[in-house]
Amino acid sequence: MEKVKARVLISGRVQGVCFRMATEKEASRFPEITGWVRNLPTGQVEALFEGEKENIEKLITWCHQGPPSARVTQVEISWEPYQGDFSDFRIV
Repeated sequence: MEKVKARVLISGRVQGVCFRMATEKEASRFPEITGWVRNLPTGQVEALFEGEKENIEKLITWCHQGPPSARVTQVEISWEPYQGDFSDFRIV
């Protein structure tokens, strides 16, 4: 399995709707995915995922929808070299 790192920027109504908590819960379905998720001052949510490419792609697909009260308008993805910098996935 190919390991990758993806930096994901999610725009829309994504703050104040439990997006970070829901992302952390969704990521926990894939125990090998590590990284973090955070709110940005711009009103966007940023996430960094590391792990198997197939599972990260599933998590990114989920980010296009997010939790029920979110309204995602855009998801930007930057693929980066895998580094294995993290031991778990958390809200920062």
